[in-house]
Amino acid sequence: MTAAATRPVAHRAPAPHHAVDPRLRARRDRAVTRSRRRDTLEAAAWLAGVGGLSLMLASGSVDVTTVAGLLTTLGRVAGIAASTMIMAQLILIARIPLVEQAIGHDRAARIHSQLGRIGFLVIIAHIVLLIAGYAMPTQTGLLAQTWDFVVGYGGPMFMASVGFVVLCAVVITSYAIVRSRWRYENWHAVHLFSYLAVGLSIPHQLTDGQSFMSMGFAWWYWVVLWTVAVGGLLAYRVVRPLARFLRHRIRVAAVGTLPDGSTVVAMHGRHLRRLNAQGGQFFLFRFLQADMWGQAHPYSLSRTVRDGWMRITVKPLGDGSSALRDLKPGTRVMVEGPLGIFTDASRSGDHLVLAGAGVGITPILALLESADFRPGGCTVVVRAHSEAEIPHLDEFRELAAARGAHLHVLTGARGDGWSPAALPVTLSQLVPTIASADVYACGPQPWVDAVMDDATAAGVPAERRHAEEFAW
Repeated sequence: MTAAATRPVAHRAPAPHHAVDPRLRARRDRAVTRSRRRDTLEAAAWLAGVGGLSLMLASGSVDVTTVAGLLTTLGRVAGIAASTMIMAQLILIARIPLVEQAIGHDRAARIHSQLGRIGFLVIIAHIVLLIAGYAMPTQTGLLAQTWDFVVGYGGPMFMASVGFVVLCAVVITSYAIVRSRWRYENWHAVHLFSYLAVGLSIPHQLTDGQSFMSMGFAWWYWVVLWTVAVGGLLAYRVVRPLARFLRHRIRVAAVGTLPDGSTVVAMHGRHLRRLNAQGGQFFLFRFLQADMWGQAHPYSLSRTVRDGWMRITVKPLGDGSSALRDLKPGTRVMVEGPLGIFTDASRSGDHLVLAGAGVGITPILALLESADFRPGGCTVVVRAHSEAEIPHLDEFRELAAARGAHLHVLTGARGDGWSPAALPVTLSQLVPTIASADVYACGPQPWVDAVMDDATAAGVPAERRHAEEFAW
């Protein structure tokens, strides 16, 4: 099939009411609250670093009257800045619900990665400046001063030096050229060593750092910041998944294969609604089977969660997703999440546009089922080369008919934009009121980018464009 089964037909939105829809007002209020939370979190991160620098200046140990003193001071500033960035990284990747709901998992992961690259350079500056600053008055030489730091200063400084070596190894494996040749599972295992590097670096800040070693207010300030960062990581990356594992007792109920090759995994458990998962969100699933227990992979829900049932639908695009076909019923499952803000709760507009392609079709199905809209208030676009490649197409049609959504199944080879070459169409042609709508797009990154570009051209503001990316 080279085009849609039926040509998309533009539909008219209901005539606008003079009074603001209470549900629309509630969405806008939620958007304002999320924006304020994001601003608060960003301000808190900046204030944490500024507080550390202020305490350094107040310690009376700052010397900028000599070149050596200036280098040492700049090195201490770099150390505080690097530590603050590491704390922010831990908070961003800890999967704390408050942070997840305000920022979103994808954006938090991107900022985490950006801070990591910048922070590594700042750490190098911290080390180089301190070595130069300490070596200059004694004229012992850079290598001798480095050896003195690593060996002469004792345990905490030696631990920090080992941590830096570990961090260098992690950074090297994180380069795109290396990641492209490694399996994700291997890269992720190496990346976990960054937590070891962080753990090794913390003690020397409290025992050898001139700003915080006096056991006074500054010391406690720094301890509290690290406790919040590390404690949040342990609480939500370790304790919470274990508690949910014991509480919900999730097991694989059945595994099947769809005509398009996708693997469907149905799971049952206790009180699953208490996970508070929304349509469009995903979990990190760890299937405790002999050959899979060491891996956790992100998969979106393909239907909303019931009290005793949840489901994912996965295209076999990699080693981890392909292995799901061999899952055995009864396998225990550990989950982390729910994650992501690709949900109806992120809306602030009136009409809802859901667009999915490839593997991104499944979270669109869950959104179609759970989103709050009136009949005629939702447009669904499903894109594939052929109908046979669309997972759960029958469910899409049933849900769209039951909920009064406009469903457009667009098939065929891709053209210049996001629509088929044989049937070029734009979002504004499908939805005349697109400028006041929220547009959700999920699928291969180039396709999602094309949809977002179309939405931008149609006048949809950034806060009402929602993209879910499938990348690591």
